[in-house]
Formats: sequence, C-alpha cells, structure tokens
Amino acid sequence: MNAVVAAVAVMLILSLCRVHVVVALILGAVTGGLLGGLDLEATLSAFQAGLGKGANVALSYALLGAFAVAIARSGLAHALAERARGLVERQRDGQGVLKLSLLGVLLVVAMSSQNLVPIHIAFIPLLVPPLLYVMGRLRLDRRLVACVLTFGLITPYMFFPVGFGGIFLNDILLANVVESGGEIDGVNVMQAMALPALGMLIGLLVAMFISYRRPRDYAEVAIEGGATGHSVQPNRFALLVALVAVASAFVVQLWLDSMIMGALLGFVLFSVSGVVRWREADGVFTEGMKMMAMIGFIMIAAAGFAEVMRATGSIQTLVDSSAELIGGNRAMAALLMLLVGLLITMGIGSSFSTIPIIAAIYVPLALQLGFSPLAIVALVGTAAALGDAGSPASDSTLGPTAGLNADGQHNHIWDTVVPTFLHYNLPLLAFGWLAVMVL
Repeated sequence: MNAVVAAVAVMLILSLCRVHVVVALILGAVTGGLLGGLDLEATLSAFQAGLGKGANVALSYALLGAFAVAIARSGLAHALAERARGLVERQRDGQGVLKLSLLGVLLVVAMSSQNLVPIHIAFIPLLVPPLLYVMGRLRLDRRLVACVLTFGLITPYMFFPVGFGGIFLNDILLANVVESGGEIDGVNVMQAMALPALGMLIGLLVAMFISYRRPRDYAEVAIEGGATGHSVQPNRFALLVALVAVASAFVVQLWLDSMIMGALLGFVLFSVSGVVRWREADGVFTEGMKMMAMIGFIMIAAAGFAEVMRATGSIQTLVDSSAELIGGNRAMAALLMLLVGLLITMGIGSSFSTIPIIAAIYVPLALQLGFSPLAIVALVGTAAALGDAGSPASDSTLGPTAGLNADGQHNHIWDTVVPTFLHYNLPLLAFGWLAVMVL
C-alpha cells in the first residue's frame, strides 16, 4: 500500500475513533514514514523538520486571536448575541426567519473574514459562543452552522482573488501552474473556479434545506460573557477604532503579505487608543493566544505530517501510479487527479500547501493529455481545495468546532468533519470534474 494512503487512513481512522487530532497526525506520520522506507529516526527527523514550517502559521493564528479578542472589546459580538436573544424571547412565531437571519449573519461574517476583514477563523471563538444560547432556543442544528461557517471560510478564497483568495489564486495557484510549464495568458481565474464554487453552493443549500433542516435539541448551558451572561455594550469611539484597526490590518497584510504584521498593527492600535487598556493589554494578548493555541498546535503537527510524506517520496509515486492507470482517457485522468488531491489535502489539512506538491506533476500530465489552460487551472485549484472541508487537521473545520463546542456539545469529527466532508467534497469533486471537462 502506498505510504501516503496508509498514513492518511491511519490518521482518519484514529480521528473517527475520537483520538485527539494531534496524536492521530503523529501516529499517521510515523506509519507513513515506516511504510515509505524511512527508519524511525529518519521519520522523526523529517517530522521535526516540518514542525518549523508550521510555526509561521501558528504564530499568525496566535496574533489573529489576540486581534480578534481586541475587536471583541468593542462589544459587537455580545451586542449581536443579546439582540438575537431579545428577538427570540419576543417572537414566538416565525422562528424559521430568525434561523435564516442568524445563518445569514454568520455566513457574511465568515466570508468577510477571508477577503474584507482578514482575521480568518479568529472571529469564531468570540462570535459563536455567545450565540449558542440563541441557537439552542431556536433548536438550530449545529452541524448546519458548521457547514455554513466552513462554506464561508473556503469558497471566498477559492473564487474571489482578494485577501486570502489573492494569495491562493494568484500567488500560489497561477504561480505554480506557470512554474510547472503551464500557460495562463488570457486565463480568468474566477471563470476557471466558477463551477467548483457552484458545487460548494449546492452543498450548502442541501445542508440548509434537506440534511439539517429539522430541529435538534441541546442543553441550555450558560457561556461566560455570552448571551446568558454579562454583555459588553459598544460605544461609538470603540467602533471607530475597530473600523480603523481592521482597515489598517487589511492594508498592511496586502502591502507586506504578512498576516502577522497586519494583526500586530491592529492590536497595537487598540492598545494605543485605549479601547484595550494598557494595563490589560498583556492579559488580552495572552487570552487571544490561548484561544487559538490548540488550532496552532494542530497546524504545526500537520506541517510535520506533510514533511514526512514528502520525505518518503510516496506522493509522487501515488501521482505516477494514477498516471499509469489513466492512459489517454481524459475523463479518467481528471477524476483520478482530483481524488489524489482530495487524499493529499485531507492528510495535510491545507489546500494552500497542496498546490506546490501536485502542480509539478499535474500540469505536465494535463498538457500531455491536451487540456486547455483554463481547464488546467480549474484542475489544480479544485484538486487542492478538495479535502479542506472534511479534514480533521484543517483550520476550516477546527475553527467552527472551536466556537460550537464551547459548551461541550459539539464533536469535532462527527458534527463538523463528517458533515462538511459529505456536503462539500462530493459536489466539489463532481463540479470540479465537470469544469475540467468543459473548459
């Protein structure tokens, strides 16, 4: 058995058995390394070498967490929760409208976190827990909320070339296609990714109106500082500072291509303005880092896992084996390459990291089979995006769980990973394949 297949299988099986994701990643990496021809020492050495590659991401998340906590000091999250609670208390009928409104707000915020307000998943542990009481009163299925959040975290970066989408589509996808011998002259990346994005939208609609439309009951547990606790009322000055800080962080991130510097500047503005009191700044910063610590450690472990897979050489073997099965069948070629991309991203947990791995093999193979430049971009982009939803190690699933499990009633694997895998990877696979065949 291919080492990558075995490693991902071990990681997924352990995760489904409720073993912690970090432990599952480490054991999966060791299994893959040993099966891939590395001894235990070489496997651990490769794993440790990969840990450093995840440090930048982990530090980014820690700073984004601190920035998000500072934003929360403006009182927006708690005010929204209290407003929603009041609507539920006053309105006995028309709860279907309230559910859709709440889901709409979460969807807009999640999508904005990728393109307009670049705090990524850092908003979730702050905005979602205060709303759990409201969700419980509305009997809203949290699996649906996880699907809504994951859609908002993935679809914008794979379709809109702004913010994180600019990094994924322009700096990584198109750059690696060119580096691997492809042509992008006249290629509209949004056109290439339109059908895959449509697949994501269909998955969201199925989750909303078919899979999880029925009520689901949860115990009403008070969340400290949430809708059932003390609320923080916003004031105009705090809101103005928040607006300036968010805009500044966005500009700096685009200018320096650094989430770290953008989040740091935003936090400094909150401290200097007094919205976060100077004597409380250290505590707020620590609180934000603690909030994102688990996600950071999982991303670091995922980087080590990916490095072991690269060291075995089994990723290229897996792609080469798929190429041998393909022959000259373009339809089978597209399907197999998408499935391999799904497997790799499921294990690594990052579509951004998958593109450099697969582009060097996929682009020459696709050119040999006669795919158009637009189809090649759609192929590589979809193959990388596949698996981001539904991966236990992906921040697109870890983020929703961090917020929805604040009261201990939402399981990461069965309530986030499995639902998002079914509702997004399957339609993304189908519509990605269709895009490659028709473009």
